[in-house]
Amino acid sequence: KKQREKDSPAPATAPAPSSASLSTLILLFCLSVGTVLILDRYSGLFPDNSFSRGTEEGPTITFEFSEEVKKALREGHAVVALESTIITHGMSYPHNLQTAKEVEEIVRDNGAIPATIAVINGTVHVGLNENELEYLAQLGHKADKCSRRDIAAIIGRNKTGSTTVAATSLLARMSHPDLRVFVTGGIGGVHRGAEVTMDVSADLIELGRTDITVVCAGAKSILDIGRTLEYLETHGVSVIGYGTDEFPAFFTSKSGYKAPLRVDSALEAAQIISANRKLNLKSGIVVAVPINQEDEAKAEPIEAATLSALSESVELGLGGRDVTPFLLKRIAELTSGDSLRANIALIKNNAKVGSRIAVELAQLQTQ
Repeated sequence: KKQREKDSPAPATAPAPSSASLSTLILLFCLSVGTVLILDRYSGLFPDNSFSRGTEEGPTITFEFSEEVKKALREGHAVVALESTIITHGMSYPHNLQTAKEVEEIVRDNGAIPATIAVINGTVHVGLNENELEYLAQLGHKADKCSRRDIAAIIGRNKTGSTTVAATSLLARMSHPDLRVFVTGGIGGVHRGAEVTMDVSADLIELGRTDITVVCAGAKSILDIGRTLEYLETHGVSVIGYGTDEFPAFFTSKSGYKAPLRVDSALEAAQIISANRKLNLKSGIVVAVPINQEDEAKAEPIEAATLSALSESVELGLGGRDVTPFLLKRIAELTSGDSLRANIALIKNNAKVGSRIAVELAQLQTQ
């Protein structure tokens, strides 16, 4: 018996995993997790132009990328977001269509790809083709003016809406992680008399919670610019004068208020945007570009027209989102079109500067 026990083989046991095989397992696990994260990050770049975002609790929201925008994002090129409210509510047809096309071409001429954002029949479009631009331009005020609060109602009911600064900022950041530069004419702000009306633009709130850079000609001159700057500071928004120490006032290059920061090149601005992203601050940046001297309107007639238009808006009982389009239109009438010409010129100038910033930012992101 003792001899049989001695001759019988010992029970088989699993060999201890070698350090090499354990390292391989860990590497495979990390690669799997990394692949999932990459697919999630760049899900907007699948061959299908549409990208859906949602949760298990409800249906997804679809983002439709134009071919041009999709290709640029896939290849890491600079893309500049543009709002669509300026098309439907900022100018009349066909001037709105012509201006929109010219602004998009300026973006391309300066090395970036334009991504005009709008909601069409319940779908968020990131980049519009010629037919879609024409459709919005002709629709005009029949399109809903879409701020953050309106997005769900417009998408949920399959309606068409043009996006404000607030909505464009939000949808740009939701649609793709590298869509971080947005060009517009001027941001909204604290309205004159806000201590009574509490009329503060949703643009300011959005900039305090969305890490996007808005390149503009400052705040619209119809606003209380001093209080607007105070509000932005309270919400942690960096305000940068581009080549200027003074915060511009939309139609004019000077507001009488100092810009908190100054940069003198697109690269400088891009470096700040990149740092903001790395710090994960979750708040936005305003790059305020003064209108060129040869294009700016005269300050005194603009202020006189503004005061007159404000008085008329009170008499008409206007409030909320109806105020700004009325004021801009009325000021254009009272200045015999001078303000409108300045408006178009400053948007084009902003598009040039914003595109160059986006190009520098795209290059920094590849380093």
